[in-house]
Amino acid sequence: MSNLHVVFGAGQIGSRVAKLLLDRGDRVRVVSRHPRGGSETMAGDARDLDFAAKAGAGATTVIDCMNPPYHKWKDDLLAMGRGSLHAAKTSNAKLVALDCLYMYGAPAGPMSETTPNAPRSAKGELRVQLADLRLTSGHPVAIGRASDFFGPALDQSWWSPRALSRLLAGKPMELSGDPDLLHSYSFADDVAAGLVSLATSDETGIWHLPTLPAMTTRALAAHLVATPTFSKLSPLMLRAIGLFKPMMKELIEMSYQWEHPFVIDDAKFRARFGAAPTPLDQQIATTLAWAKQQAAA
Repeated sequence: MSNLHVVFGAGQIGSRVAKLLLDRGDRVRVVSRHPRGGSETMAGDARDLDFAAKAGAGATTVIDCMNPPYHKWKDDLLAMGRGSLHAAKTSNAKLVALDCLYMYGAPAGPMSETTPNAPRSAKGELRVQLADLRLTSGHPVAIGRASDFFGPALDQSWWSPRALSRLLAGKPMELSGDPDLLHSYSFADDVAAGLVSLATSDETGIWHLPTLPAMTTRALAAHLVATPTFSKLSPLMLRAIGLFKPMMKELIEMSYQWEHPFVIDDAKFRARFGAAPTPLDQQIATTLAWAKQQAAA
């Protein structure tokens, strides 16, 4: 019988991970409040440890791709992390967890797995606590960290369907900082593939997932449209929008990522797995084709 991978989270990365594992011929159980995909699904709340244990039953790996909305991190992030860890422990399965770079703050150079934690935000502090929860658990855990996502079908991204449609219509792309600073963007398909590599290996610890060399946001946008323009979302604007969309005001404390170069170092992962990110021209072609299809729908 094939391995059973239990994927917590059916969002923009979890759905991609589930598809890659299914394409390998493995069994995949997708666990979410509203699960989709997978060879089987379970609906429920990962914060409920009894449910988490049932969801993880029989797993060879548990893959945590959950990410609550920013304004719910304080209440839900650690609780959801405890759920997936409990599922892995009770099923004696390795835990693979998706993570971001917020714990590093704004270091002077590229961020590697050995960069000290120096969070500049409450969300970064929570990410430090979540990593500590996992890494000090005494259980096999591999953490895959990625930068901001780029690619098609990413509702929770600066390159969201709305952002792509605005660019293609000749309207400014909205950003909370400087589009002319170097910034790493991780292609979502590469993030998913990296998590699958970790899930199907014996590796543990922290790994930075394959990402193209950093370029400016303007340079990346210029591969999508000839002359991109930008509109800065000021803290005042984000607070005003936040009255109706609570998540938006949470972006204010993350604006530092566009006030300094924000660059990921993925050399460790490339050396171990021989993996390279999807070439830029292919990333652009895939993203553009999807965005134009959406515009025509």
